[in-house]
Amino acid sequence: MSESIHARVVVIGGGPGGYAAAFKAADLGLEVTLIDEGENPGGVCLYRGCIPSKALLHAAKLINETHEAGEMGITFTEPEIDLTRMRAWKESVVKRLTGGLGQLTKARNIRYLRGTAAFTDSTTLAVDLVDGEEQIVTFDNAIIAAGSSATRIPGLWIDSPRMIDSTGALEIPDIPGSMLVIGGGYIGLEMGTVYASLGTRVSVVEMLSGILPGADRDLADVLKKRLDKLFHEIMLETSVTGLKETDDGIEVTFEGENVTEKTQLFDKVLMCVGRKPNSANLGLDKASVQVGMRGFITTDQQCRTNIPHIFAIGDIAGEPMLAHKASHEGMVAAEAIAGEKVAFEPHAIPGVVFTDPELAWCGLTEAEAARRDMEVKVVRFPWAASGRATTLARNDGITKLLIDPRTERILGVGICGYGAGEMISEGVLAVEMAALASDLKLSIHPHPTLSETVMEAAESFYGSSTHLYRPPKKSGKG
Repeated sequence: MSESIHARVVVIGGGPGGYAAAFKAADLGLEVTLIDEGENPGGVCLYRGCIPSKALLHAAKLINETHEAGEMGITFTEPEIDLTRMRAWKESVVKRLTGGLGQLTKARNIRYLRGTAAFTDSTTLAVDLVDGEEQIVTFDNAIIAAGSSATRIPGLWIDSPRMIDSTGALEIPDIPGSMLVIGGGYIGLEMGTVYASLGTRVSVVEMLSGILPGADRDLADVLKKRLDKLFHEIMLETSVTGLKETDDGIEVTFEGENVTEKTQLFDKVLMCVGRKPNSANLGLDKASVQVGMRGFITTDQQCRTNIPHIFAIGDIAGEPMLAHKASHEGMVAAEAIAGEKVAFEPHAIPGVVFTDPELAWCGLTEAEAARRDMEVKVVRFPWAASGRATTLARNDGITKLLIDPRTERILGVGICGYGAGEMISEGVLAVEMAALASDLKLSIHPHPTLSETVMEAAESFYGSSTHLYRPPKKSGKG
């Protein structure tokens, strides 16, 4: 065991929340120790999540575009897929980004320990280093950014190479002939898109009545229409009641009113039923840190736990489990430690599903407005009326705004369509700045662009927009 070391700030976890917190604390002049298992910071997002999945989704998009180009008079031969080179390219993207984070860590003079940490009391950590040694770290302040891991349904998981979670799916060891995706959330749909584009016959099973339970139905329906063509089958309101491995694959038993074949055989099964916080093995009880029923650490608006000098950020501190939310929380925690008056209180945390088309939203949703019995005016602009969408042969999109009918303030924005993830930031800014529908209407957007659909949706709040005519309602008086 090495001699104990002391840190003004210790950060547990090097993902987007952890390294953002460490970097911000160092920039504020604090001495920082960052602990993570990876060779460099990056966490699940960079090594086994956001970045590799988006790299593969880009490859899938290119494959699909070669098929769609025929409508424009451009014909490609069937793409040849070299999995070895694809995996190498994906890993090169990860290595480039994590290597850059390693350089930024050194440039900020942050002490980086490779290992896993657990509290032994409220001011001490025991770190199991990857080289087998143990390092004791005492600290003035700690930021817990230990993230989350994939959930496995008890009784339905089989220890077999044919059964994989999202981490295993990203390895793309082969292109199976058929695959069942258990879960119609964003991770399952994204990975299903990748494999379907590579040539796998993909089926999706979801217990609820629609895909993407957190998204509004009008947006999710746009995506489903396209996925219905890409996937072999999407089974809604259907449960998996049994899994059995055979010599030929995994035999899956289904239950539900809409099930046509109660037993089906798949080469592989991908389980994507959510994520759980990594709070079990941190020794939180020894530090007296309060944990809620679902395993999330309880925090206040400064990301502070019930122990004043211990903070928690990111997935482990509650939903939404999003990298960009974790990053902002990390910076708030670092600033709070430095004595600044800060709070994490956003009005709009964007969510993006990187399928094709992409689906993105921020602020208030229609479903939430209904639950809260809020009066809102919803205006939609269909991309069938967008010149830019037409040039891209992607008229299947929709842009919508949720507006307070009295104040005309933008309360929420939803987009489903090509490049929606890039477009949603204008919506985030509008919600955060309490912009009015007239602000978006009067802001000149370049033509022809997809962003014009935001402007024209705002115009529609006042009646017709330039490219979408709605006849005025008759008063009913003679």
